[in-house]
Amino acid sequence: MTDGHSLFDLAFSDGLDLKLERKHAASFDGLICGVDEAGRGPWAGPVVTAAVILDYDRVPAGLNDSKKLTEAVREELFEQIVASAHVAVASASPASIDRYNIRAATLSAMVRAVNGLARPPEYVLVDGRDVPLGLKQPGQALIKGDGRCLCVAAASIVAKVTRDRMMVRLDDHLPGYGFARHKGYGVPQHQVALNTLGPSPHHRMSFKPVRLAAGEQA
Repeated sequence: MTDGHSLFDLAFSDGLDLKLERKHAASFDGLICGVDEAGRGPWAGPVVTAAVILDYDRVPAGLNDSKKLTEAVREELFEQIVASAHVAVASASPASIDRYNIRAATLSAMVRAVNGLARPPEYVLVDGRDVPLGLKQPGQALIKGDGRCLCVAAASIVAKVTRDRMMVRLDDHLPGYGFARHKGYGVPQHQVALNTLGPSPHHRMSFKPVRLAAGEQA
């Protein structure tokens, strides 16, 4: 179990470097795992986390921070990642986010994603500043890791595509909110829908704009 950085944190450059990352992975029999999330900021929907162990002989070309890729490229890379790597996802519902707060819910989901991998990793690289409590492996936080580490970039793509697909399906059940377009983020159209319809069961009541909209509907 780890409660912070490992004693042997791996060095990464400011950009993606397959040669360097392959060398790091070789120190752990190839079993280094990248972890990232999608959906910490939206007013509605889950936060989704992904854990990915790449096969460094089959790394999809074009991996990068999911935010720097078009939707079409993300979708294509998603299919390549799940076909060539060990992948697991976990999510935290709006109810969990409201109960525990977004940071705690996200970190808990990250642990569940890592534990869900069919092949346990030996080292975990987490995008951001936090190493989740409860990991069975040594872990390392990597600021801007989705642009510096290929396995974290892959996790960012898997998390983003998975969450976007979930929000599109949610839009089928609650079309009035426009979830398929804005994915639950706080854009003006979402605010208008909240003010008109009030929060749905899929909104995060701990987020101020949602609370205010609920008050307007009371």
